[in-house]
Amino acid sequence: MGIHDIVEGKKQWRAHVARVKALPPDYRIVYEEIQKYYFKVGPLGLSDGTLLPGILDFFEQGAADGKGVRELIGEDVARFADDLIKDAGTYADAYQASLTRRTETTGDAAG
Repeated sequence: MGIHDIVEGKKQWRAHVARVKALPPDYRIVYEEIQKYYFKVGPLGLSDGTLLPGILDFFEQGAADGKGVRELIGEDVARFADDLIKDAGTYADAYQASLTRRTETTGDAAG
């Protein structure tokens, strides 16, 4: 990753944050909670850069249509967030799988 990629990534992130700040307050609160949750859980789809912008697009459209955020996603924010990543796996899952493979190959978890 070169300096150009880093600078471009920062520009994209700043633009993303500006879009989040432009959401209505109820949407912004729910979005920020989902984002915090995903940063903790580490779904594999987070790194490809489509998950959070996709949620933001969905929220912007819902707000433009005059719907409340709970009308759009339901009453259970956690269930909504989990359903989006249910088949994605997490970095913890990937790490555990790599340990399992190493154990099976070497017979020792320490490698």
